[in-house]
Amino acid sequence: MRKWCLYAVLLFFMPLLCLFAQKNQLVIYTWEEMIPQEVLDDFTRETGVEVVLKTFDFNEDMLIELEMSNGSGYDLVIADDYIVEFVIEEGLAQKLNKQQLPNLKNVNPFYQHQFYDPQDEYTIPYGAGIQTIVYDPAKLPFSINGFSDFWNPALRKRLGITANYRVINGMVLKTVGSGYNETDPAVIEAAGARLLQLAPNVRVMQDTDLDDYILNGDIDVALMYTDQVFKSLVQNPNLKMVYPEEGIGFGIMPAFIPVNASNPQAAHWFLNAIMEPRRGARCFEYLGYYCTFSASEPYIDPDYRPFLLLPTEERNGRIVNKFGNYEVMLNLPGEAEIAHAGIWDAFTSVLEN
Repeated sequence: MRKWCLYAVLLFFMPLLCLFAQKNQLVIYTWEEMIPQEVLDDFTRETGVEVVLKTFDFNEDMLIELEMSNGSGYDLVIADDYIVEFVIEEGLAQKLNKQQLPNLKNVNPFYQHQFYDPQDEYTIPYGAGIQTIVYDPAKLPFSINGFSDFWNPALRKRLGITANYRVINGMVLKTVGSGYNETDPAVIEAAGARLLQLAPNVRVMQDTDLDDYILNGDIDVALMYTDQVFKSLVQNPNLKMVYPEEGIGFGIMPAFIPVNASNPQAAHWFLNAIMEPRRGARCFEYLGYYCTFSASEPYIDPDYRPFLLLPTEERNGRIVNKFGNYEVMLNLPGEAEIAHAGIWDAFTSVLEN
């Protein structure tokens, strides 16, 4: 009889216990090394909410997870801009309650009103970056000015590139006068033939740790993400950073709350917390991407500012970005996407062999 009473009590209280646990937990879904542990610890100490970090490797994996769970299972997601456009279109993100986000005023307007969220209803920009060239001038008898220099035969097995097909395909398209968002399959396939010619120069192709390769001297030139550029130049100021003369790809990492998040209240608390000026500065110093909160800029270490603040200059009385011709990567129609995937598969097959 006592066992049955205990079972009945547990059966009654279990849903309440689960609900309590959810309300005292914030589940964040993003890549590795996106948020400093000290910021997570501060948040838990101030709110009593435990933070659980779950990670994905590719944006597409995240989207599949949200689609399968109908926007549940996670309270806050940070991903790339192009995939967030899909998330919003599919109704998998909820609108922000801006009354709970008084620190929204700290966001840099340059990063707002973007293609994926024109009215800033769903997202907060958490970092932004470009694909930049870094090389060791002491090891090369010539200068690197743009992507086209990657095909120089003198760079055989001396080049490192990211493993993102849109970045690399777009890089090649830029060298033939097109761009990252090319949709003509014939133009894409022609760029694919040129991409194959690059294979002999590529020593390593991966998304992570390219900075280690150039710092260790395993490669002399690399196409890197902003955080890798930051790590490379901080550790070796003799390396040289180049904004490619052909133009570059630019992207933002928006944070959003899934439509059926278990704890949207805690997600709002967390977003507001990281937009606090000093805390935001700590986040970007750890993250290594461009600071997207204007109010945090004065608190970033002066040694890091050249790498973490949007590079600007005055032209004809106007302040403009210093890297000039940039292009955001948009979602492409099916036929173009198939063409991009085809030339990428051919390229990776050559590298593997």
